[in-house]
Amino acid sequence: MTDGSLYGSKLLWLGLFAGLYWGYCIFWGVKGAREATTASAYFVAGRSLNTWVFVMAATATSFAGWLFIGGPALILRDGLQASYIAFAAVVVPLTGVMFLKRQWLLGKRFGFVTPGEMFAAYYGSDIIRVFTVIVALLFAVPFLGMLFGFAGDLVNLVTGGLLSRDLAMWTLAVVLVIYVTLGGLRAVAYVTTLQTLLIAVGVTALGLVTLDLAGGFDPLNRALAVIAGTPTGTWGTTLGYGGGDFNGLFATPGVVQWTDGLNKEVPQGGPWTGLMVMSFMVALMGIQASPAFSMWAFASRDPGAFAPQQVWASACAAGVLLFVFVTLQGLGGLLLGASPEVNAAGLELKRVLPPLGNGEEGRLVANLIDLVGTSAPWLLGIVTVCMIAAIKAAGGAYMTSAGALVTRDLYMRFFNPHADDRLQKRFARVATLLATVAALLMATLERDGMVVLGGLALALAVQLWPALLGVAWVRWFTRQGVAAGIVVGSIVVVLTDPLGQALTRGTLPWGQWPWTIHAAAWGLVANFLVCILGSVLTRDDEGAEGRYRIHRFLAEYAGLSARKRRFATFAWIAAMIWLFFAVGPCIVLGNYLFGAPDMGYEGWDFRMPSIWAWQFLWWGLGVLLIWLLAYKMELATSTSREVVALTEDIAASGGIPRASDGADTMTTIGGRHGPA
Repeated sequence: MTDGSLYGSKLLWLGLFAGLYWGYCIFWGVKGAREATTASAYFVAGRSLNTWVFVMAATATSFAGWLFIGGPALILRDGLQASYIAFAAVVVPLTGVMFLKRQWLLGKRFGFVTPGEMFAAYYGSDIIRVFTVIVALLFAVPFLGMLFGFAGDLVNLVTGGLLSRDLAMWTLAVVLVIYVTLGGLRAVAYVTTLQTLLIAVGVTALGLVTLDLAGGFDPLNRALAVIAGTPTGTWGTTLGYGGGDFNGLFATPGVVQWTDGLNKEVPQGGPWTGLMVMSFMVALMGIQASPAFSMWAFASRDPGAFAPQQVWASACAAGVLLFVFVTLQGLGGLLLGASPEVNAAGLELKRVLPPLGNGEEGRLVANLIDLVGTSAPWLLGIVTVCMIAAIKAAGGAYMTSAGALVTRDLYMRFFNPHADDRLQKRFARVATLLATVAALLMATLERDGMVVLGGLALALAVQLWPALLGVAWVRWFTRQGVAAGIVVGSIVVVLTDPLGQALTRGTLPWGQWPWTIHAAAWGLVANFLVCILGSVLTRDDEGAEGRYRIHRFLAEYAGLSARKRRFATFAWIAAMIWLFFAVGPCIVLGNYLFGAPDMGYEGWDFRMPSIWAWQFLWWGLGVLLIWLLAYKMELATSTSREVVALTEDIAASGGIPRASDGADTMTTIGGRHGPA
């Protein structure tokens, strides 16, 4: 088959499967539009999403897009020290375990539609409310632009340039905009349910194809053992960091390295130290702390949906995809010609992939898909649509939440508080369309700026942790403390992130992520310190009594029994131990516990690199931990009592209504509604 006919066949199959997929998307957009008769029905699906729709949609939003596409690229460049990102399968739902059930209770009781409304009502602060909108827009514009760019590059490559990156990107965005703006969150949820299945099929298929090309699991590990006995790789050897002078592809390079920053000083053996892994996990906690996830919680019919999503869909199923199939894709890239360093040393198994160095590692997944299409164009069509689905799964939720927050927390709060349902939906559709166009323009014209701003989304989202803790657990966190903490934490994030380097033109005495600690962690530490200090100094503020009433309500409906409280200490100690050994300073033990990297294949206890075996061990224990917290501690299960809604939509009622129940006898939860 000639190149022209091959690419024509690829384009034909891609068009066929994409057409079927797009038809399904538009069907749900139209159906959702017919059912979205009120603002609440449009923004949070009428609080009626059933368990399995929530499970599938929330899982895809958590892990789709950059993690499934960017994960193999990081492993290709950095080796198994980077595969600790797979622990996102456990760490991301930890945030959900902490907050989703309690947010659902508040949303159900008081009619919150956006997290901005919840924060404003609880704290009486517009600073926190506006910050929440900013986070939503960072996800909807630069972060979404990054995902559009991935999709455009993928289609451009697999079609041999017949479709340009920009044309593919804009075409894919049109379908996304149609079903998101028409049907709102209900349409997004039902489309994402299919997307979740497609993601699982695509990631699994690429992993199996990669394993087959490598000759199987045993030949793959034998080839890795040969590389591990040499200094071959992007980062050389660890020179004593992490317990020995190991090849950086197969070892964590120490607990911490006191570098000035990644752009000022190159870490020895690689960037993924114990503290970098832990702080990167902190950034990933921003996924389920983001506004999109608060709205998923509000949209669920019952909090009983949260536990199966967190344990079985996230920790288990997504864990299999990340720890096994995503890792296989990255390691396969090393052995199949994608690593220039391995090729130069003559240690590759075969050269079926083009070399992808100097920042081109992100094209690994696209090249694997293109390789599949050489022998099976029909399979290329399926897998390409699967990867497009992975990108769109995250995009739909972020677009919907951004439109909702701009409408409810900016337009209605400051300009038109009496907007009716029809006007709200119309304004949200326009806002969503404008955000999407902005994302596409950034992806087309300002790629460098898009990457810098998109990387801020997770780091800033996790700065909402103290605010969420205050609402859900810590009643003495005050409006002043939380607002000041968010401001200071956000400034610290910017100053330790690439954006700070760009704004100051590199004049700061430190660089990006100093001491191999992610900007999200630097910001969160500063955030908590300021929040705690500010709250201690303002504990007798005017909103204290309202906050205490809310916490009495939460204790009544979601409080732990005496037996559970006795067990709580053990559960949280177990969580801390797991964090330190699975994604924290103690991961250096995994470098050699099951056989040092340079001991060879026969010296590896499980005939696989020790670091990979260590990750499998603590992943299994992580699944057990999430099960313990979600089910045994009942942090993500249904409530034993029915929650009576005081209103379906807080905006429609003009504020939180009075009720005969003492826990709700107030016109605001946290005091005043004015600016902080």
